[in-house]
This record gives sequence, structure tokens and C-alpha cells, in this order.
Amino acid sequence: AAVVEELAAGHDGELVGVGVGAAGWFDRTGDTVLFSPHLAWRNSTLRKDLAARLQRPLWVGNDADAAAWAEYRYGAARGADLALMITLGTGIGGGIVLDGRLRRGSHGVAGEWGHMRVVPDGRLCACGNRGCWEQYASGTALGQTAREVARTSPAAAARLLERVDCEPDRLTGEHVAQAAADGDPLALELVTDVGVWLGQGIADLAAVLDPEVVVIGGGVSKLGEMVLGPARTRLERALPGRGFRPGPRVVVAELGPRAGLVGAADLVRLAVSEQKDPVPLTPR
Repeated sequence: AAVVEELAAGHDGELVGVGVGAAGWFDRTGDTVLFSPHLAWRNSTLRKDLAARLQRPLWVGNDADAAAWAEYRYGAARGADLALMITLGTGIGGGIVLDGRLRRGSHGVAGEWGHMRVVPDGRLCACGNRGCWEQYASGTALGQTAREVARTSPAAAARLLERVDCEPDRLTGEHVAQAAADGDPLALELVTDVGVWLGQGIADLAAVLDPEVVVIGGGVSKLGEMVLGPARTRLERALPGRGFRPGPRVVVAELGPRAGLVGAADLVRLAVSEQKDPVPLTPR
């Protein structure tokens, strides 16, 4: 709220509305953040709290939904009948645009495919389950795997450990990404593994939803073809009916880290200025 007030004070013209994309599972009205695996939100009345402070029309919803909408309107998914957004960062988020509208499911939480279970009894996830997709195909997963390798095989991880003064617990996904960009063989192998897991998950989504395009955003997407190449290869091998059916295009987000901002702004603009609401059951 303070940021909005500061920005509004520095610009001429009327502030007609505010769009907010947040990392959490919203109810079907958009009023309540039911749960956020990576934040301390449980049944949080985010929309009500912001409305009381801002006194402006609001669109409040999931940040990956906002990013999906932005890529559909202005980015890599323009014109697609069915587009999926996958955001790779701390976890994995997602959004669905079908026939020109965001689709949020019966309870508002569609697109949370970071919590598909891909490894029974696998790594513990912040959601409380084990083996979720985001434990193997996110920036957090990249860092965790690097730390595990550095502890068990420090010689193999020597170049990575040099970046953190030989303290394996300090390794993050960002360290691995930088090392991969510099050509470190182990880092490249770890990034490839993330790409393979990404492609496997996309194949599973394609089996259920048959999207035209899958847009990859979030911090991990900055790795570009280092992660998308292995993902496409795995998708081709794992897609049900491969060889007899088309698969989705897998592309990097065109709007980059701005996608969520652009999407949230456009959603509130449509709701207020054009009296359109492309998100079913989201209050104006």
C-alpha cells in the first residue's frame, strides 16, 4: 500500500485502480488468501486490508495468474486458444488462459501444478506433502541438489564451492545458474536435471489439458535454452501418444519479470475502465 501511495504521489492524473498479484492460493472470490506455502498467509484477508488502506478499486489475485494473463495479452501466448503459464522461482506457480479468460477452477486454486506429486515419498515440500514437482524443477530445487552434491562429493563440486568459501549450506540456485553460465560442468548437469523434470511435468500437463503453448517464466527462465532445451527433449519423449499427436510449444516468457505487474495492471484496467472481468467470479 505504501508503494502505491508513493507512486501515485509522483505522477499526474487520477489513480483509477490497483492490481495486485501475490504468491498464494486465493478463494474463488479473490477476497481471501487461503494458503501460501512460502509465506505466512493462512486465510488472510489481503484484499479487504488493501482496500481499507487504498480506497481504490482493486484486482487482487495469484501472481502467476497475472503473469499468464500478461503473456496472453502482450507476450509469448498472444492469440492462443489454451495457454499455460509456468513460473519457476522459489517454487512453481501456474496460470491457465482458455478462450480469452483466466480459468481459476471451482475453488479459485487451479494452476497450482507445482504441487503435483512426481516422486512418491520424495522431498518434503513447504505445502506439507512430499515429492511435489517444485521440489525438483524450481530455483529452490536447483540449490538444494547443489548443496546435497557439495556435501557428499566436495571434489566434484569444487568450482561451485569456491563461490561460497567452501560452505555448502550457502549454495543457492542463483550460484548454480551463474556457474552454469560460466560453463561449470557440474552446474550444467544440475541445470539439465531441472530441465528434464520440467519437461516431464509439462508432458503430464499436456496429457490432461492439451495446451497450444506453455510459457516458462520466473527467475529460472533466465537460463534460457540451458533449461528449455532439456525440457523440450524430455517432453518429446514423455508426451503420451508421441508421434501420433501434436504437442505444445514451450517458450520463454517475453515480458520477463514484469509479467506479473503488467498482468495485474491490465486486469484492473479491464475491470474498471472497460467494465470487463476476464476472471470469472472475481469481484470488481
